[in-house]
Amino acid sequence: MAPLTVDDLLPLDVYAPRRREFFDSHRRYIDRFRRVRVGPRLTLIFENRQTLWFRVQEIVRVARLSERREVEQELDLYNRLLPDGQLLQAALLLDVPDGDSKIHDWMNWQHLDGACLRFVVGDEELSARLVTCRPEDRCAGAAHWVQFSFDDLTRQLLGDLDQPAFFRFEHGNYFHASQPLEAGLRQSLLADLE
Repeated sequence: MAPLTVDDLLPLDVYAPRRREFFDSHRRYIDRFRRVRVGPRLTLIFENRQTLWFRVQEIVRVARLSERREVEQELDLYNRLLPDGQLLQAALLLDVPDGDSKIHDWMNWQHLDGACLRFVVGDEELSARLVTCRPEDRCAGAAHWVQFSFDDLTRQLLGDLDQPAFFRFEHGNYFHASQPLEAGLRQSLLADLE
């Protein structure tokens, strides 16, 4: 997947007045082709060029980045999240409830590893690789980065709509599976692997 460049971004004075329009379009795209809920408290959002475009546009807007060099630095960082022919990357978002039980509940999520999250495709299971696994990553919040490595067989199974495809998460007392992935979402993820 080609990395984003400064020339792919809109100037701030063009983007800002149309932000709501871009946001609504982005939200619809994420909901239809990039978001997977795994039980009531876990969400995966798969990154690609389109999702990163919006993310970087927002950073440029909020930080008021106007120097080309500053924007290029952000792009260098975010382009690392693009999928390649064998790797899908996703944000793993945890919904930790507010209230008195928050600290106890939060502690239960501090010992995640990639084996907790699996991508089931046909008869194959892909364990996630938890990229944000250092203690300093874990204390930063309830968002992590995960990766899934595909080979030719699992890529083929993902493209075969007769084969089941879903996510399963098992950690502590949280055991949930996602709904089967719809055809549009599967095709979107498959396009990332081309």
